[in-house]
Amino acid sequence: MDAGESSEEQTEQVMSEVHVGCPPHSPGPHISHFTISLPPEVEPTRFNELFKTETEAAEDDDAVCEVQVITFDRDGDLVLPRRESGRKQYRQFFKMTIQHNITSSIPSVGLQVWKAELVLSDFVMHKMCTSSEFYGIVSLELGAGTGLVGMLLARVARKVFLTDYGDEILDNCAKNIELNSGVFDRRGSVNVRELNWMNPWPPNISLADSASQRYSWNQSELEEVKRAHLLVAADVIYSDDLTDAFFSILERLMSLGSKKVLYLALEKRYNFSISDLDVVANGYSHFRSYLREEGESKSPECGSTPCFVGKRIDLNEIPQYVKEYDRGSDVELWQIKYNKK
Repeated sequence: MDAGESSEEQTEQVMSEVHVGCPPHSPGPHISHFTISLPPEVEPTRFNELFKTETEAAEDDDAVCEVQVITFDRDGDLVLPRRESGRKQYRQFFKMTIQHNITSSIPSVGLQVWKAELVLSDFVMHKMCTSSEFYGIVSLELGAGTGLVGMLLARVARKVFLTDYGDEILDNCAKNIELNSGVFDRRGSVNVRELNWMNPWPPNISLADSASQRYSWNQSELEEVKRAHLLVAADVIYSDDLTDAFFSILERLMSLGSKKVLYLALEKRYNFSISDLDVVANGYSHFRSYLREEGESKSPECGSTPCFVGKRIDLNEIPQYVKEYDRGSDVELWQIKYNKK
């Protein structure tokens, strides 16, 4: 247990709404199959070879838990999905197999799939299908959790580092890489590495090839991170202390080597505040305190003071590639750059 983690955080169980429909209160990991479909309005200029045209009825027989979209009508009644009868429906899609927990303690939320992770997956897929921006790059995912976003990136990137903290989360991420190895570009490289935001950068370098060092960095990898252009993160904003640590490590990473950009997806979480006597998203407000939004009256160049410059991306312009979730209205996607001046 870290110094900042209470015993209540260690025992309280939370559940992502993405896992609604999975067996509740079931211990241990489960398997879900996430369908990545080509939206009908998208005519990809690249990435065609991964999508296969199959019938809508084709399903995986070995699915332990099929993720479901839960929707309600105006009266609050559950809307049940119905399969169209008659002729078969054809679509272009592939599937990602994700091992995850259905519930977890707060320090172990990386064992679950969260909505912001799926939004970021949509964004990454759209970039890969419509541009060459992510082709052949080195990328670093912060708080990778189950590793879905980084694994999708690995289809076109030269090297991807999936980073998180804690053996259980890292082991689960490595398992998901094994489960989806057939989806990656054989020329690419996917690496699971431990990164504790509370510790200084660079992390300790592995000097021995042993099981205890399997998620440690070596010197050549640290040099690769310096040359990385792309950082991604999803659903890492939910605790003020964690947000502080996140921006601290982010400043160190973005100050190194090549100019970097971060794409960050987050979900606003609302709680009743006694001091405000209102329902507020304090965690989101703390996150925004770190950013100078692009286009504000103050210069986005920040003058002589280093700062983070953020631009909110309109999700209406990002088609939905991941089938099994409802975006809702509380998820945001940000492009963040760091001005070193």
